[in-house]
Amino acid sequence: MPAIDITEQSFAQALEDNDIVFVDFWAAWCGPCRMFAPIFGAAAERHPDITFAKVDTEAEQALAAAANITAIPTLMAFKDKTLVFSQPGALNATGLEEVIQAVKDLDVEKARAEAAHQHA
Repeated sequence: MPAIDITEQSFAQALEDNDIVFVDFWAAWCGPCRMFAPIFGAAAERHPDITFAKVDTEAEQALAAAANITAIPTLMAFKDKTLVFSQPGALNATGLEEVIQAVKDLDVEKARAEAAHQHA
Protein backbone atom coordinates (compact mmCIF):
# COMPACT_ATOMS: atom_id res chain seq x y z
CA MET A 1 0.00 0.00 0.00
CA PRO A 2 1.49 3.38 -0.88
CA ALA A 3 2.28 5.94 1.80
CA ILE A 4 -0.55 8.36 2.60
CA ASP A 5 -0.29 12.09 3.15
CA ILE A 6 -1.55 13.21 6.53
CA THR A 7 -2.34 16.64 7.85
CA GLU A 8 -2.88 18.19 11.24
CA GLN A 9 -6.58 17.35 10.81
CA SER A 10 -6.04 13.66 9.90
CA PHE A 11 -3.04 12.85 12.13
CA ALA A 12 -4.97 11.77 15.26
CA GLN A 13 -7.40 9.72 13.19
CA ALA A 14 -4.53 7.90 11.46
CA LEU A 15 -3.16 6.88 14.87
CA GLU A 16 -6.63 5.91 16.10
CA ASP A 17 -7.46 3.75 13.07
CA ASN A 18 -4.17 1.83 12.74
CA ASP A 19 -2.11 -0.37 15.06
CA ILE A 20 1.25 0.73 13.65
CA VAL A 21 1.92 4.03 11.89
CA PHE A 22 5.28 5.18 10.53
CA VAL A 23 5.43 8.91 9.79
CA ASP A 24 8.04 10.57 7.56
CA PHE A 25 8.32 14.31 8.22
CA TRP A 26 9.88 15.82 5.07
CA ALA A 27 10.11 18.85 2.77
CA ALA A 28 10.49 19.12 -0.99
CA TRP A 29 13.69 21.21 -0.74
CA CYS A 30 15.43 18.66 1.51
CA GLY A 31 18.00 16.48 -0.29
CA PRO A 32 18.12 13.71 2.33
CA CYS A 33 14.31 13.67 2.32
CA ARG A 34 14.30 13.05 -1.43
CA MET A 35 16.86 10.23 -0.95
CA PHE A 36 14.75 8.62 1.81
CA ALA A 37 11.41 8.88 -0.04
CA PRO A 38 11.86 5.84 -2.33
CA ILE A 39 13.17 3.74 0.58
CA PHE A 40 10.10 4.70 2.66
CA GLY A 41 7.80 4.04 -0.32
CA ALA A 42 9.31 0.60 -0.97
CA ALA A 43 8.88 -0.32 2.70
CA ALA A 44 5.24 0.76 2.50
CA GLU A 45 4.74 -1.66 -0.41
CA ARG A 46 6.50 -4.51 1.47
CA HIS A 47 4.48 -4.03 4.68
CA PRO A 48 0.78 -3.64 3.82
CA ASP A 49 -0.06 -4.39 7.47
CA ILE A 50 1.53 -1.08 8.54
CA THR A 51 0.33 2.44 7.72
CA PHE A 52 3.06 4.61 6.22
CA ALA A 53 2.32 8.32 6.25
CA LYS A 54 4.12 11.44 5.07
CA VAL A 55 3.90 14.93 6.53
CA ASP A 56 5.08 17.84 4.37
CA THR A 57 6.60 20.10 7.03
CA GLU A 58 6.22 23.15 4.78
CA ALA A 59 2.49 22.66 4.33
CA GLU A 60 1.90 21.35 7.86
CA GLN A 61 4.04 23.68 9.97
CA ALA A 62 1.74 23.50 13.01
CA LEU A 63 1.84 19.69 12.99
CA ALA A 64 5.62 19.69 12.60
CA ALA A 65 5.91 22.12 15.51
CA ALA A 66 3.56 20.04 17.68
CA ALA A 67 5.73 16.98 16.93
CA ASN A 68 8.88 18.96 17.89
CA ILE A 69 10.44 18.41 14.48
CA THR A 70 13.80 20.22 14.44
CA ALA A 71 15.50 18.34 11.59
CA ILE A 72 14.23 16.58 8.49
CA PRO A 73 13.73 13.96 7.50
CA THR A 74 12.49 12.71 10.85
CA LEU A 75 10.95 9.28 11.13
CA MET A 76 8.45 8.53 13.89
CA ALA A 77 6.77 5.24 14.64
CA PHE A 78 3.61 4.82 16.68
CA LYS A 79 2.25 1.54 18.00
CA ASP A 80 -1.13 1.43 19.72
CA LYS A 81 -1.22 5.26 19.60
CA THR A 82 2.10 5.44 21.51
CA LEU A 83 5.24 7.04 20.11
CA VAL A 84 7.81 4.23 20.20
CA PHE A 85 10.51 5.57 17.84
CA SER A 86 11.67 9.00 16.72
CA GLN A 87 14.89 9.76 14.89
CA PRO A 88 16.04 12.51 12.55
CA GLY A 89 18.07 11.59 9.49
CA ALA A 90 17.54 9.34 6.50
CA LEU A 91 17.80 5.61 7.08
CA ASN A 92 18.98 3.15 4.47
CA ALA A 93 16.69 0.25 3.52
CA THR A 94 18.33 -2.17 5.97
CA GLY A 95 18.10 0.30 8.84
CA LEU A 96 14.44 0.98 8.12
CA GLU A 97 13.65 -2.75 8.00
CA GLU A 98 15.35 -3.19 11.39
CA VAL A 99 13.22 -0.42 12.90
CA ILE A 100 10.05 -1.87 11.35
CA GLN A 101 10.79 -5.31 12.81
CA ALA A 102 11.63 -3.84 16.22
CA VAL A 103 8.35 -1.92 16.29
CA LYS A 104 6.39 -5.01 15.22
CA ASP A 105 8.06 -7.05 17.99
CA LEU A 106 7.65 -4.40 20.68
CA ASP A 107 5.29 -5.20 23.55
CA VAL A 108 3.81 -1.74 24.11
CA GLU A 109 2.04 -2.65 27.36
CA LYS A 110 5.28 -4.01 28.82
CA ALA A 111 7.17 -0.88 27.69
CA ARG A 112 4.49 1.36 29.26
CA ALA A 113 4.71 -0.59 32.53
CA GLU A 114 8.51 -0.32 32.61
CA ALA A 115 8.34 3.41 31.91
CA ALA A 116 5.80 3.90 34.70
CA HIS A 117 7.97 1.90 37.08
CA GLN A 118 11.05 4.04 36.23
CA HIS A 119 9.11 7.25 36.94
CA ALA A 120 7.79 5.98 40.27
